[in-house]
Order: sequence, then structure tokens, then C-alpha cells
Amino acid sequence: MSLRLIACCLLSLSLTTSTMAKPPLPIDSQSILQIPTSIDGEPHPGRRVSVTPAEYARTDVHHTIYLPSDWTNDGVPLPIIFEYTGNHYPASGSTGEVADAGLGFGLSAGQFIWVTLPFISQDHQRNQITWWDDKEATVQYAKTNVPRIIDQYSANPDQVFLCGFSRGAIAVNYIGLHDDEIAKLWTAFITHDHFDGVREWKGTDWGSPLAEYQSEASERLKRVGDRPYLVCQNGFYATQDFVRRVLPAAKNFTYLSVNTTEALGSFPNEFAKASHNDRWLNRPNRYRTEAWKWMNRVLSEQTTETSD
Repeated sequence: MSLRLIACCLLSLSLTTSTMAKPPLPIDSQSILQIPTSIDGEPHPGRRVSVTPAEYARTDVHHTIYLPSDWTNDGVPLPIIFEYTGNHYPASGSTGEVADAGLGFGLSAGQFIWVTLPFISQDHQRNQITWWDDKEATVQYAKTNVPRIIDQYSANPDQVFLCGFSRGAIAVNYIGLHDDEIAKLWTAFITHDHFDGVREWKGTDWGSPLAEYQSEASERLKRVGDRPYLVCQNGFYATQDFVRRVLPAAKNFTYLSVNTTEALGSFPNEFAKASHNDRWLNRPNRYRTEAWKWMNRVLSEQTTETSD
């Protein structure tokens, strides 16, 4: 092999390595994850803070952002995971507050930039902790802030995950696939406990009657396209049946049945109050391993697509 060819190969390897995302998640790790507390102040490596964007100055509307401890603005672009959290539901310990979300941190092992997005109240003065209130404002918040955050913190635009727990799991599609514009923001999706369109939500003007709700949810679901989708569920819901009915040829969906009692122990415990929770990735267990394997596979595929 000529010296010139060797040099070209080395240059190619260097360029590929320099553009690769964060190393794969440590699937064999025995570490217990401690979700960082949200504090006031400016974003900083190793810190999770509350941020109110300029459009909502002098209100209580805000999102939280966590930067990994080794994040630098001029370093290798990191994957980023956006999250919608659950309703205010005391029975499971869910407060509905962005500060108390945890699924995105668990899915990324704290190695991604992690942002918890809000739902907006009807008066646009605060975050909504139960269901949607101003759905259109919530959608616009994501349209405005997701690209801004990716740019501001030099995140990898080819590795943008959207995840959600409970209400947030429904919101992955209900909000995140609301229209073609917002649907284009994400490169992969993860839900845990619930899924848009699977069951009726009586007493709401959006989730009932079931036939009408499922018709609208089906149109949202079609916006996924061929992007990777991990559906996690503690207990049984007919999510697979619904997805297969809407997308019979889809091969990009992975289903993970999660026994949170096996994962965390009997409830309440140091991690969660009840089985319906977003903390099942905080300690080593076989479900976390499977979720991290899926994340690693998606990261690898997205890195390959980018280098091609």
C-alpha cells in the first residue's frame, strides 16, 4: 500500500471518529443513576437547570436542560433527548412538573443532552401539570425551542430522541407528531406506559369517543415514517395491535414489556412510589439493558447514515 493511500485512510478514519456521537451506553454497568435536581442558574456541564425562553419572559413557563459533565460547546456533537413527562398523579408519585421528570435521563444514562419540555397553560403563564390546556402553544414551544437548543448547545441534529412517560408517552405522538413541521424535529421515539390512540380517555374532548380519537391518532402515527420507535409498557395494553392496524408493513417498531416491580423491587421503594413510574432505568436490571441496547443500535445506525 502506498504512503499516499495510507495517509488517505488515516484521514478518513480520523474524520469518521471526530464526527461520531457519544460512545455507546454502558449496557453492563452496575451503576445506580441519580437523577440530577433542577436548580436555578445558567446551563453548565454536570448541571440541570430551569430555562424560561424569551417568548415567555416574566412568566413561569419553562423547560429544564441537563448538560453532561464532559459537554463542551466546541466538542464532538452529543445526542440529545427531549422528554414530555406525566400528569400530576399523586398515586404514582408523578407531580406533572418538568423538574421531576426522569425517563430521558435513564434512557441516556446521563450521557446525552437532556431537555424536558413543558405543556403550556391556557393563559400562557405557567406549565400545565395535567393534560394539555393550550395544545397549539405547546406545539409551537417545541417548534421554536427544539432547533434553538440543538443549535445553542451544539447537539447532534441527526440524533434527536423524543421520549415520554404516561401523559408524556401519549404526547410523543399527540404533540410530537401533531403536524408535519414538528414531526420533522425528531430522529427516534420512545414511550413508556400509554400510547396515543390505544385507549379512550373519557371526560376529555380529545380522547373520546374512541373511534374519533383513534382516527386522528392514526394520522399522527403515520408521520413516524421509518424512524426507530421503542414502545415500553408495564402491564398489558393493545399498543402492538393498534400500530399494526395503522402501519401493517412497519418494521421500525420495537416493543419492550417492562416489569417495574422486578426492575426496582416492591413499592414504594427508594426509586418510586408505585409500579407506574419513569424510574425503572435507575438501577441495573434486564429491562434497562434491553433499552440501552436499542439506544446503542439506533446511535450506531444514525452514525453510519451520517457518515454515508
